[in-house]
Formats: sequence, structure tokens, C-alpha cells
Amino acid sequence: MQPIIIVLIILVVLVFIALIKTIQVIPQASAAIVERFGRYTRTLNAGLNIVVPFIDSIRNRIDLREQVVPFPPQPVITQDNLVVNIDTVIYYQVTDARAATYEVASYIQAIEQLTVTTLRNIIGGMDLERTLTSREEINAALRGVLDEATGKWGIRVNRVELKAIEPPTSIQDSMEKQMRADRDKRAAILTAEGIRQSQILTAEGEKQSAILRAEGEAKAAALRAEGEAQAIRTVFESIHAGDADQKLLAYQYLQMLPKIAEGDANKLWIVPSEIGDALKGLSGAMGNFNPMAGMGGGPGKAGGGNGSGTERREQPPID
Repeated sequence: MQPIIIVLIILVVLVFIALIKTIQVIPQASAAIVERFGRYTRTLNAGLNIVVPFIDSIRNRIDLREQVVPFPPQPVITQDNLVVNIDTVIYYQVTDARAATYEVASYIQAIEQLTVTTLRNIIGGMDLERTLTSREEINAALRGVLDEATGKWGIRVNRVELKAIEPPTSIQDSMEKQMRADRDKRAAILTAEGIRQSQILTAEGEKQSAILRAEGEAKAAALRAEGEAQAIRTVFESIHAGDADQKLLAYQYLQMLPKIAEGDANKLWIVPSEIGDALKGLSGAMGNFNPMAGMGGGPGKAGGGNGSGTERREQPPID
């Protein structure tokens, strides 16, 4: 009985192992290569798959998701004989699991070496300045070459990025000095432009202020002149309304003469020519009030005809 039990146990174990090998569960976004007696049979896709146990075998399981592979810095010589270190990052995806398994031994290593050689060819035709400023151009050229070469391997290169471009230390120092000089130059230009604009605005402000001040003074002078004209007009109308005679006007004119000479700054003042007419009018007015006017013969007769009212005597000449 014991040998039979042992055989039964062995058969159960073999059946269990066969079931395990028969049922293959492939995860999502993955694929498996099946070989039968060492020859490719089919590709297992995601899900539950049945294979022949002990005859079919799983050669390789491949991830179909997009992969990111960074490559170490590679020394590249530019057209102007400068050595720069360039870090690259490749984004690729396996589109054909069979080709990725049988067309190339190691597609990761193949992509890396192809990237290095292509990058050296592209950078070798550029100088340092163009290399530093043409990342998009280098990325596009590198991606085109890689995508064309890896297509037969069942791989699609989605994107190529230059992570870093490091020129020599001496070149970096020179570039930093040049950038610092450019920044100082731009700062000086901006400062000068600011000062110039400030001076222009200040001059415009002073100009507008002078214009407004002149306009204000002109308006004030016009208003003062208009006020004085109105005052003269009012006085003139008042005088005419009061029907003033020539005698009163002459008297008022004489009263204004002392006011003309007032002030310490008046070193010289001119008597108007009209003062004679005023004095004549005033003397005529005073003559009307002379008490000698009632005595006959006129003012010159009482005094012996000399017109002064006093006796005129001649002195004998002195020997």
C-alpha cells in the first residue's frame, strides 16, 4: 500500500505542477515570448493564457510601458575643438516584444551606444555657442536618428532630452565674466535712461509751471488793469455827476502833487506840464477873493502904477 500511496502523491504533485505551468497570467501592459523546443511560437498578451506544460516555455517577459533611461555624461568635441560633457535622457517604448527579443541582444545597451555616436556626429558640426543655444535642434536631430534605427528592433523613441551641457571650467569662467559684463552694461544703460527720462520730465514740469505762472500773472495784470480802469471810470462818472468846475479840479490836482513825491525811493520826479494850467486856474480863483479888487483904478493905480501896491523909489548911484 505504501508504494501506491507514494506514486499517487507523486502524480498529484506532477498534475499540480502541470496546471501551474499550463496557466500563465500576464499583467497589464506586459507581454511574454513563448518558445516551443527553443523556437518562437507566439506572444502572450495581458490576461489569462494557456500553454502546453513541459513543451512550451516562457522566454522573456517585456514591459510595454514607456521607459526612461538616463545615460552617464559623455565627452563630445565641438567644431571649435572644445570638449563638453553632455548628459542625455531617452524616453522609449517597446512596441514589438518579438523584435525586441530576437532582433537585438540588449536594446538598452544598443540605444545607449547609438545615442553616443549620433550625439558626437551632431555636436561635431556645431561650435560651443550654437551647442549651448540649440538644444531643441539637437533633440530633434537625435530623436530622428534613434527612431529610425530602433524601429526594426520593435522600439519607438518618444523623446530625447539633453539634461546638461557642461563646457570646460576655463570656458565657464570666461562665460561668467562676459555675462557679468553684459549685466553691468545693461544696468548702466538702464540707469542712464532713467536719469535722462527723469531730467526730461523735470524740464517738462518746469516748462509747464512757468507757462502756468506766466498765464496767471497775465490774467492777474489784466484783472488789475480792468479794476483800475473801472475805478477811474467810476471816479470820472462821479465827478461828472457832481458837475465839478475847473477850480475844484485844479485844487485836487495840487493836493495830489505831494503824494507823487512820497517814498524814500523817489530820487527824481517830474512835474507834469499841466501844472501850469492848474496854477493859473487856482490863481484866478484866488484873485476873485482879493480884497483890493473893490478899490477903483485896479491894482496898479494905488501904488503909483507899478502894479504891486507899493511905492517904488530909485536909489542914487554910489560913486
